[in-house]
Amino acid sequence: METEHAKQMQLQALVFLCTIAIASSNVPPGSTLHASKPAQAWSSPNATFSLGFAPAEPATDPPTFVAAITYSGGVIVWSAGHNATVDSDGSLQFLPSGNLRLVNGSGTVVWESNTADREVSSASLDDLGSFSLKAGDVSIWSSFRNPTDTVLPGQNFSAGMVLRSGSYSFTLLRTGNLTLTWKNSTVYWNHGVNSSVDADPWKIPNPARVQNFSVNLSSASLGLQSMGLLSVYDPMLKNPAIMAYSKDYVEGSDILRFLRLDGDGNLRIYSSARGSGTAAVTWSAVPDQCQVFGYCGDIGICYYRGHDYDPSCKCPSRNFEPIDGKDSRKGCKRKVEIRDCPGNYTMLELNHTQFLPYPAQYPAESSGLQEVLAASLSSCGTNCLVSNSCVASTSMNDGTRNCYTKSLGFLSGYRASMLPSTSYVKVCAPVLLNPPDNGESYPSRSHVSSLILLVGASLLGFLMFQGGLWLWCRGNVAGFGRSLPHYALLEYASSVPVQFCFKELWRSTNGFKDRIRAAAGFGTYYKGTLANGTVIAAKRLEGIKPGEKEFRVEVAKICCTHHLNLVRLIGFCCERTARLLVYEFMKNGSLDSFLFIPTENSGKLLSWNQRFDIAVGIAKGIRYLHEECQEPIIHGNIKPENILLDESYNAKVSDFGLSKLWNPGDYTSPALSSIRGTRGYLAPEQLANQPVTLKSDVYSFGLVLLEMVGGRRSFEASAETNWRKFSKWAWEEHERGKYARGILDKRLLEDDQSRVDFDQVRRVLAVSFWCAQEQPSSRPEMGRVVQMLEGVMEV
Repeated sequence: METEHAKQMQLQALVFLCTIAIASSNVPPGSTLHASKPAQAWSSPNATFSLGFAPAEPATDPPTFVAAITYSGGVIVWSAGHNATVDSDGSLQFLPSGNLRLVNGSGTVVWESNTADREVSSASLDDLGSFSLKAGDVSIWSSFRNPTDTVLPGQNFSAGMVLRSGSYSFTLLRTGNLTLTWKNSTVYWNHGVNSSVDADPWKIPNPARVQNFSVNLSSASLGLQSMGLLSVYDPMLKNPAIMAYSKDYVEGSDILRFLRLDGDGNLRIYSSARGSGTAAVTWSAVPDQCQVFGYCGDIGICYYRGHDYDPSCKCPSRNFEPIDGKDSRKGCKRKVEIRDCPGNYTMLELNHTQFLPYPAQYPAESSGLQEVLAASLSSCGTNCLVSNSCVASTSMNDGTRNCYTKSLGFLSGYRASMLPSTSYVKVCAPVLLNPPDNGESYPSRSHVSSLILLVGASLLGFLMFQGGLWLWCRGNVAGFGRSLPHYALLEYASSVPVQFCFKELWRSTNGFKDRIRAAAGFGTYYKGTLANGTVIAAKRLEGIKPGEKEFRVEVAKICCTHHLNLVRLIGFCCERTARLLVYEFMKNGSLDSFLFIPTENSGKLLSWNQRFDIAVGIAKGIRYLHEECQEPIIHGNIKPENILLDESYNAKVSDFGLSKLWNPGDYTSPALSSIRGTRGYLAPEQLANQPVTLKSDVYSFGLVLLEMVGGRRSFEASAETNWRKFSKWAWEEHERGKYARGILDKRLLEDDQSRVDFDQVRRVLAVSFWCAQEQPSSRPEMGRVVQMLEGVMEV
């Protein structure tokens, strides 16, 4: 009995000593981790990170495991062999030779560090999450220098390093640009420091303005700060170039933020609270997942079903079938190959669809199989049909007449209602259309392109159609001299403005009876519904001076101005003296109806988080007008009535680009002498009839910011403010250090459901007071305003 007891004591002591060895910061050669013992791990000194085995995702039967570094709670941040898996008998061995290797139960080496015979004497995992193999104090190999799909704070990701996930890779170029690539051939996202190669096909807005270079940087590196700031560093850069920042930038404590290339081809910043075991997305390189090349596989079409955030995949028509019926992302294949039906093929037409990459930004790579030519909508499909090498084409309906043809290889499709394009795919006749999908978020009108008609017959049919339209309009519209637009959703998605007949808008708005907003800057808005069901806001302009030619020129400029935080102009009407603009309808109306409301209507009260997001959205919209348009646009009438909210309470600036309609004599100067505005929001120089510049908008925006904080008009006086203007009283409160709770809308403090971030309140107020300086030269530019509001730059 005593002998047996002594053996048990010795065994317990041995287990205790092994546990100490495993948990210590230094791992001696000869140590091994087993997949069958998931509790075993080599931990960092403060136990923030650990290296051990975790179940493979997705789960398999029988179960498989990955050797991975995990953050507190189990979030994987590195894996041996890029998620290489082993069975339950697998192990991770730190051999006496200094080599680290992952071995399957059969003895097969799955992955190794190739550090044998390099005098490696120890291994350790530090508190930053880097696992190193060392010769004395010198690191011979580390997980930070051999990343898989993740970059951690403190990790130096230098030019030439690669993150990989499935068919996708992420690289930092020597130019300082960040690139996402599919199968090492097709670059579908290219963003960064060097403007000469900043060829982002998807026109994703730059998260920050950076210094541009036309030459390679000397030693570019990418780093993610723990606060959530992603920057490019180089000795040639005076300051680090900010590439992105997480939406929870500098917020919270004990949060790990990391950059990861996911299996769906998107690059994202994640935030994970210590011990939670979960991670939330706080930034994405490609906001629209359908714009990731190859997301739906070969010949797969990516689209959004209803209001789902996650995209769906389907085949273009029933001429194709899924490669895997259980996974639509694996793409489609033809039921009958084109080579098997010589002379019996036709073109399948797909509206609102593009084949990526578009436009052709990288001709030297695989996208060189995509060629561009000038052709009409019908010719784009016809030219592909008669070409033996062409298999698909995309025609742009944005006024460029560009036709992109695909000759060989992979087809990655994207369909959305806002795409101003029509695509064609060569198929064996007959075309078998997909059944209607009521879940799609736009009306699909795919139809068959029959055999090519004779050129003469096509021309004759077109002339007869135009003649019929001319006769119809002549009989229904007095003084008709222009063509009636038989509009379609396709036209609205393009940058070409749609011209409406006055009678069309009269019917759509029920005789201009459903008034939305009166005197909203140069005219009145009316709600209407077009024949295709599109809800619009028609603005009937009043008191404008320019003639038809000048009016059309300015409308065309406005239609070419696209931004998430600008209201989209669909079209116009210009008949005799009638001048109307047709905008997209904003369900939640204008900002003033939410800010200046009686207490009994508190159901419309905006929370602080909503107000802050709206403020940032307004700033981004104005920044786009001031700094990102080809010609700077002065709004001239920034006020809550001209800030509209969509169904998700996203801010959209309206009534921009209208100033010159009242000042037709000046089309070149960025400073206008007499822009109409609204008293209470006019900058001092406007009241003094001095030249108005972009800084006048900054002043008005500062007052709007203050009103969003206080829930009161900036020019309003009351007993609470000692009968002084709210803006002046608020400044004095700010000077006395009472600028948070004292100025904040009291309804936010009374609302138990509203959580107020007082650091944000103080930041917004400071920006507001800076914007509302009397001297224009003392006011910041809108690009800096956005950075200050979002916390990227100190106020």
